[in-house]
Amino acid sequence: MVELNTPALDTVFQALTDGTRRAMLRSLAEGDRNIGELAAPFDMSLAAASKHVKVLERAGLVRRVVKGRTHICQLEPAPLAIADEWLRFYEQFWNQRLDALDALLRAEDAAAGKPKPKGTPR
Repeated sequence: MVELNTPALDTVFQALTDGTRRAMLRSLAEGDRNIGELAAPFDMSLAAASKHVKVLERAGLVRRVVKGRTHICQLEPAPLAIADEWLRFYEQFWNQRLDALDALLRAEDAAAGKPKPKGTPR
């Protein structure tokens, strides 16, 4: 299990709080982009886009390579795996709760004599 109070995990979740940064990561998942390409879908300056990229860099989610005056950004997915592992702990919790709710509702339906909906696995 991932430690719950690590600065790295905090930084990743902080970076993911902003929709613009999440959209930038989605774009980078399709391939490397320069700052202008990352800024293009938004009404923002290159300086504002660069600030978003800096937040993503601090979280380890993006690597920036400077080629002349062009800054190329690349996705670094490893920190997302750490966040995913942290979230999966809670996924197990909710799956157990939802399975219990499903069983309860099915028992109530059976007690009331209601037929199972078509296509249900149980």
